[in-house]
Order: sequence, then C-alpha cells, then structure tokens
Amino acid sequence: MAAAAESAEGFLASKPGRALAFGCSFLAFLLATGALTITLLGRPGGPAAVTLELGDFSPAKPKTVAPMRPVSDEAPVAAPVTRPLYAGKVLLADPALIENTIRGPLPRIADDGRKPMTVYAAPAPANAKFKIAIVVNGLGQSATATKTALDSLPAAVTVGFTPYANDVGEWVAQARVRGHEVLLQIPMEPLDFPDSDPGPHTLRSGQEEEANIQRLTWALSRFTGYAGVSNLLGQRFLTDSEALSPVLSYLNRRGLYFFDSGAASQSVAPMVAGQVGIPVVQSGPALDTVQSPQEIDRRLSELETQARANGSAVGTAFLYPATTARIAAWARGLESRGFVLVPVSAILNAPKQK
Repeated sequence: MAAAAESAEGFLASKPGRALAFGCSFLAFLLATGALTITLLGRPGGPAAVTLELGDFSPAKPKTVAPMRPVSDEAPVAAPVTRPLYAGKVLLADPALIENTIRGPLPRIADDGRKPMTVYAAPAPANAKFKIAIVVNGLGQSATATKTALDSLPAAVTVGFTPYANDVGEWVAQARVRGHEVLLQIPMEPLDFPDSDPGPHTLRSGQEEEANIQRLTWALSRFTGYAGVSNLLGQRFLTDSEALSPVLSYLNRRGLYFFDSGAASQSVAPMVAGQVGIPVVQSGPALDTVQSPQEIDRRLSELETQARANGSAVGTAFLYPATTARIAAWARGLESRGFVLVPVSAILNAPKQK
C-alpha cells in the first residue's frame, strides 16, 4: 500500500502525471458547468427549470396622482373682480373696466368712457421733446429671467408678459409696483408654424373669426392691469389683413392699444389699425437680434438718432441678461443727452418734429 501510494505520488509529480491530473480536473469542471446550466435554464426546447415571479419584470403600476393643470386649461386663473385691486398704490383692476366671464376677467371700456389703455398707462413727462420707448418682451416664462429684468430695467421701460404661467398675475403686480407699463403678448402664427410654435391658443391665419376671437379672449382673461396688447411671434398672422382685422376691432372695443413688435417686415397692422380705429405703435428692428453688447449699444444709439429726427422712437427687445444690462446702462445717461425714456402709451399719436 505504501509502495503503491509512493508510486502514485511520484507519477502525479511527473510531467505526464500532472497532465493527466489537469485533464481530469478540466473534465470535471465541464460536467459541473453543464449540470448547472441545465438546472438554471432548462434543456433546449424544454421547460425552464426556474420559474421567475412576474413581479420581477412586469411594469410598475402607475401611481394615483393628481394630473398637472396644463397652461391651456380653460379654468380661469384670475378671480372675478368685484372691487378695485391694487399692487401697492398702483391700480391693477378696476371693476368698472372689467367684464367678469366664466373664463376670467376681460377688459372693457367703462360706462363713463374710461379705457384700460389710459387707466393702466404708466405716467410719463408731458413736455418731453425727444421721446424713446422700449418694450422688453418675454416676461413670465422664466421666474429667474423675469426677476432679473424687473430688478434691472428702468421703470419707464414697458414690459410684455406671455399669458401662459399660472402665476403671471403676481409678476404683473410686481412690474406695476415698480412703475412699468404692461403689455399682454398674444400668440400669433409665425411663418414656420408649427416648427416655431408660440404655444396653446395661437391665433391662426385661415381660421374662422370666431375661433380666433375665442383664443384671443382666453389670453385676455389671464391677468389684469395691461394697457395694451402685443404680438408673440406672428410673422404670418400680421401679414393677413383678413385675419387681423377682426382681432384689432375686438381689441379696440375693449379699450386697448396695439403694439406691433416689428417681427413681421411686411406687417399690415398699421394699415388695419387705421381702418378699425385702434391706436397702434410699431417698433423698429429688434435691439438684440445680435446678442453682443456692442451691437445692442449701436441699436440704442440709432434710437436716439430716430428720436432726434422724428420726435420719438420705439424699440423692442427680449429679456436676455445682456439686453437688460445694456438698456439699464444706456438709460442712466439718457436725459443728459436730451432724451426721455417713456412708456409706449406716451408715443401713441405723438406729433412728429418738423
């Protein structure tokens, strides 16, 4: 036995013995692996040996949560106006200038003839020789950008709010407290709609008049305290006199003015406004088409040239940080150069210098 054991130990220690031992071990490994595979996965074509619970892979059951209210919800955002509402000492809503509807409060001309465009207009110097108005649009979309704009822009800058944020009325109140005149931006069809989409309730060319008026009244009812209305995009809509005319007629009956931001180079808004009798102001090219301080400063300088030649000038811009910063810096030395920054309402029907 001892001899046999020694003989076997010597054989395993030899090169042939080591090879045989390795081969046996490898064969045992293969057999064990195959057995494990069959145990877990089953034989080819046969039933699986392991049953998995459906819960391991079935989709999770949806949680029961209240749906978010979309911005296009028909529910009114502003409550009915039954008494005067103020932001500080500034009037935000006068019941005499409000028609309460199921959608919300709509502006109207008071029984005594007062109009929202005059009651909600920001104060302006009466005898300014060279007037410049600037409208900064896009407020209400971003809380951070809106706050930055309101913190930095001079009070005489007119600000335009989009109708979509549910808290837009609170931002408008802050703007009015700071002295800004407020415009409501109405979404209108651009040339490349729907690639560029102003949002729900966009006024469309080729739509029935009633459909566009319903969309218009939705936007008009979102908040109060605005003196006029402006376009949000609208390069196509503003060139369609048939679609634009009933809209401007409706706004005129509501006692508002219209500000054409200059987005459409072939806009017929001034012509149609003259036909329906609504006061209109049309802006020149945007101040911040090129987002550089040098270009914005150049456009602001051009406004001064226009105002000196015509008695007044109007520019428009978006609430980019660079834009608001350059407007604020430019406005600080404006009066020393002989100009006065005024709200848009001060430009309405302003006589030209001769």
